[in-house]
Amino acid sequence: MNVKQLSLFLENKPGHLENALKVLSDRNINIITLTIAEASDFGIVRMIVNMPDEAMKALKENNFTCSLTDVLAIEIDDTPGSLLRALHVFSKYRLNIEYMYAFTEKREGRAVMIFRFDDIENAKKSLLAEGYSIVKNIDIIGA
Repeated sequence: MNVKQLSLFLENKPGHLENALKVLSDRNINIITLTIAEASDFGIVRMIVNMPDEAMKALKENNFTCSLTDVLAIEIDDTPGSLLRALHVFSKYRLNIEYMYAFTEKREGRAVMIFRFDDIENAKKSLLAEGYSIVKNIDIIGA
């Protein structure tokens, strides 16, 4: 099972992120990890939460623009060059990364990276063929 990522589109103004996070907090939704990509007028908050479907519903009910996207979480060694080796595999299989970010918690001494690929199923097959461990949604959110 892929990891569900919540993407939240916000105008880049003071208080907008705070308001969105209050909606999640009021529904007892926990943010596991997040990243923010911003431009001058807007930003995209990408996050892994413990209840993605409920989070999207709550945000939409409060007039926020958001969506759910499948991403892959893979384990890599927490050593110099490990990410580079993963990138070599992506090149070998011609996998296009749309974006990536690091998961904040290590799993048994290994780093976890979140990747969005243009062809997630091909990426999953290729990574498994090369011996990478795909982290399941339930393993990240602890549900």
